[in-house]
Amino acid sequence: MAKNEQWSTRLMLDQSGKVAIVTGARSGLGFEIARALAEKKAKVVMAVRDPAKGSVALEKIRKENSRADVEVMELDLADLASIRRFTEEFKKRYSRLDLLINNAGVMACPYGKTANGFELQFGTNHLGHFALTVLLIDILKKVPGSRVVTVSSGAHSFGMLDFDDLNWEKRRYNRWQAYGDSKLANLYFTKELQRRLDVEGTSMLSVAAHPGWAATELQRHQGWLALVNRFFAQSPGMGALPMLYAATAPDVHGGEYFGPDGRGEIRGYPVRVRSSRRSRDMTVAGKLWEISEKMTGIKW
Repeated sequence: MAKNEQWSTRLMLDQSGKVAIVTGARSGLGFEIARALAEKKAKVVMAVRDPAKGSVALEKIRKENSRADVEVMELDLADLASIRRFTEEFKKRYSRLDLLINNAGVMACPYGKTANGFELQFGTNHLGHFALTVLLIDILKKVPGSRVVTVSSGAHSFGMLDFDDLNWEKRRYNRWQAYGDSKLANLYFTKELQRRLDVEGTSMLSVAAHPGWAATELQRHQGWLALVNRFFAQSPGMGALPMLYAATAPDVHGGEYFGPDGRGEIRGYPVRVRSSRRSRDMTVAGKLWEISEKMTGIKW
């Protein structure tokens, strides 16, 4: 990319022959990511909790692009059994995986728990994607230069994991703090995964990205955001660009973080950005990985 050139899907490389999984591809950022990858001729698996709604999204993509090679597969990241079923079925159907886009999530929702008893935001946003990635790591490693892109948020900056109460059973629940914690965990996961890949000497990359402030269905639990979005939010299509850059640009390196280039990283075109100092603590990243293995029962 030329210096100062604003990157968009127009500059995205052809993805022919690549297989991609996009979690949460039914709407919002995930839908835009899936649509763009399909437009560039990747085979896209839209991993969604509700297959019926996923099929509606799939048909929308096919209506716009009759050549799109897209498929819907059921995946509930709040249920480890569903994650295992998904990964087993995927490996039966496919012999390769080039891109895993860990996009799905919940934001600032009321207190709840996953099927396995984890606090809903930490369990879905972090533990669900942790389990998914580790269970797919063998097929990812088969492809030179494969990538895992994990979607974080500017909210990671106020995250502060309490390792004595990750499931919020001792503290009074704060939905925004829990969300920030889960997005901080996404960055720890990205960094620690890349560290482990570097130790093994594999060419696979683990990178992170955030959409800035994008108007999506993720904000459905916060009615006031609908009004604020009219003044500050960018479209889901623009919000998807940092993840697409992280997934496809040739100059991406492991452990990097991408977001919008505008003031406060709220809106704009994708560039490398710097996450919080706390998120770069590799001792904590390693500790979270070990605890995540114990909580999920899924090991590296």
